[in-house]
Amino acid sequence: MEHVITNLKGLRIAVIGDIMLDHYIWGDAKRISPEAPVPVIDVCKDSYVPGGAANVALNIASLGGKAILCGRTANDDAGAQLCTAIHAAGVSYDSRFARNEAPTILKTRVVVRNQQLCRLDRELSPTSYSLEDDDSIWGIVQEKLKNVDAVIFSDYSKGIVTTSLVERIQKVTEGRDIFLSMDPKPRRLIQFSGLDLMTPNRAEAIALARLELEPHDPFPAEEICQILWQRYKPKHLVITLGSDGMLLSKEGNAIKCIPTVAKQIFDVSGAGDTVIAALTAALASGSSFVDAAHFANLAAGVVISKVGTATASPEEILNYMDVKIEPTLPTLF
Repeated sequence: MEHVITNLKGLRIAVIGDIMLDHYIWGDAKRISPEAPVPVIDVCKDSYVPGGAANVALNIASLGGKAILCGRTANDDAGAQLCTAIHAAGVSYDSRFARNEAPTILKTRVVVRNQQLCRLDRELSPTSYSLEDDDSIWGIVQEKLKNVDAVIFSDYSKGIVTTSLVERIQKVTEGRDIFLSMDPKPRRLIQFSGLDLMTPNRAEAIALARLELEPHDPFPAEEICQILWQRYKPKHLVITLGSDGMLLSKEGNAIKCIPTVAKQIFDVSGAGDTVIAALTAALASGSSFVDAAHFANLAAGVVISKVGTATASPEEILNYMDVKIEPTLPTLF
């Protein structure tokens, strides 16, 4: 993995998508409320970390790349905290993206003894977060894309990533050897074709293929890879399968399964962000598909062993390489 890490240093990657602030309330619960059958949480501390597209950008920076973040925030307390954390991590974010039409997206998770108890979301309608309909904002996006090696569309179904935005960015980057990737959300029904990388998870891949499966049905790998290829024509397709690892596909063919290397799982929050960040960085810097997938698999293993939204550094990934990979994948094809 050393050669992968060396090649991606200094790579310039724009992350375009739904920016949010993740708020964690940490505490303990030792009694039930006399007012209702719910636990009483004794709060120990609060912490705030960038989430959504901002977490993808932080993962790029943590891996050694140069991340340029494009998306909406607001001139509010959450936006100020978010911008401070983004800049402290070495991510470039232009304050001109901040607007007051809608608040900064804030997700609050209550965590008790390292287990998430509930989540509270503060956000408005997705129509409040458009980028391409505002000429001044679109001008800033074009400015940020002038000297990038790759673009990641980080879609969290909040309205930033749209069919028209993807089409416009494909036109702007056409002929410039810029790597384009997306972690799509099926419920957004975004129409796109010909991206360099797609990274849906198992449930998203089934939904994108418009299949209806029972919970315990085997995963139809070959069928889904064929359908997604016919519908979206991605150069590289990676379907993340949770504890079953990753499925790699090209031109509609399921070519390889990579078992998970996770030693222990504390929190899967943001694991998809790490996967698309690591895959995009590795592939855009010239790594082979299989090497890039192994690299992303290791990075994800590091992240899910932590509690809360997190990133993986090159040092952590290299230290993680000594894990013994057991052949635990079920037969998928």
